[in-house]
Amino acid sequence: MSNIHKLRRALEPALRRVFHLYWRLARGMTLGVRGVVLDDAGRVFLIRHTYVSGWHLPGGGVEVGETFREALGREVMEEGRIEIVGEPDLHGVFLNSHVSPRDHVAVYVIRQFRQDRAPAPNREIADSGFFAIDALPPDTTLGTRLRIAEVLGGAPPSLTWRTSAES
Repeated sequence: MSNIHKLRRALEPALRRVFHLYWRLARGMTLGVRGVVLDDAGRVFLIRHTYVSGWHLPGGGVEVGETFREALGREVMEEGRIEIVGEPDLHGVFLNSHVSPRDHVAVYVIRQFRQDRAPAPNREIADSGFFAIDALPPDTTLGTRLRIAEVLGGAPPSLTWRTSAES
């Protein structure tokens, strides 16, 4: 593991608290979206951020005056150069209590999309790609694995996001 990765992991809890303190003061309740983007081969698109550990479903915050669908389209375009061309299916809305008791995430399944080319790494996204369900990167987050298992494996949806086996 590089020194940059070690430093990021060390600073991650403090940065998360600072961001969520700001969001708590500025927004009251936070809303987010994530997309389970599935290609024709049944592979799922994942991203790895520069500022938080692990592989995640693409997504982010819903801005004031923005619908969940608009936020989803903006986030998957920003993070994966993915243009949604059909209507995504709402999988569920989850309480993301490990982040804050005010944070909720709407998860959509996206099967109809265009991606003209894979995104290049940038300041926010370190890496991205489509992965077979049985070959996910080892550090794919538990919350991401649970959503994939619900969508593709028929596991019952959880009410909370969950980031560890204990929560």
